[in-house]
Amino acid sequence: MPPAAVLDVDGTLVDTNYHHAIAWYRALRQHHVTVPIWRIHRHIGMGGDQLVAAVSSKEVEEERGDGIRAAQHDLYMDLIGETAPFAGARELLRSLKQRGHTLVLASSAQPDEVDHYLDLLDARGLADGWTTSADVAKTKPEPDLVLAALEQAGTDQAVLIGDSTWDCEAAERAGVPAVAILTGGFSEQELRDAGAVAVFDSLQTLNQGLNDTPLGVPSGAVQPGGHPGRGAHGRGDQADGHGNTHRRVAG
Repeated sequence: MPPAAVLDVDGTLVDTNYHHAIAWYRALRQHHVTVPIWRIHRHIGMGGDQLVAAVSSKEVEEERGDGIRAAQHDLYMDLIGETAPFAGARELLRSLKQRGHTLVLASSAQPDEVDHYLDLLDARGLADGWTTSADVAKTKPEPDLVLAALEQAGTDQAVLIGDSTWDCEAAERAGVPAVAILTGGFSEQELRDAGAVAVFDSLQTLNQGLNDTPLGVPSGAVQPGGHPGRGAHGRGDQADGHGNTHRRVAG
């Protein structure tokens, strides 16, 4: 059996990261905490249970964390109608399904947000399962969400597809390789440093290059931090057999 495909949703399948950053900024301001939006963006992908302290302080978390999270959810729901799937999202899900991969959408979002995304992606008939914030005690970069997705998939052989450094770190802690997309606003080097074994510009280029990732090699053949196989260097790089690497540009 091929490895399961565990897909992050926010920032990976649906264009939401900057909407989340704005909602967090406004929620923090409502509670008299001002944090530059660029700093908030650097933490999008980290779960809300950890983000408040990470962008402000432990004192703010202890005194106002729950209120900030509640405000952020309400503010984000005002923006969620403006979000849209990334080009190629449903096509990637369909390709993975046709290749025999079990599909689990791994999200730590609130259930009403996940329901919206499932409808937006028309994914209920494709996904074998999905997670929400109710399924985990701690969110990324802790491995709980990835482990919950593996449990739903019924296997420990899987590949995570994500967009943030937090996705990659969570995958590495869970013992599965991560493939990253640049759609979350993190650089290729940052994603690789966080553990990604391959990085692609978009969901379309990933779909074209699935055979150059751990999703195209036998399950268990790639370990976190390793290479996805001969000729695969992420973002379409290919080796010529003489130690040289060539950049393949997707058409």
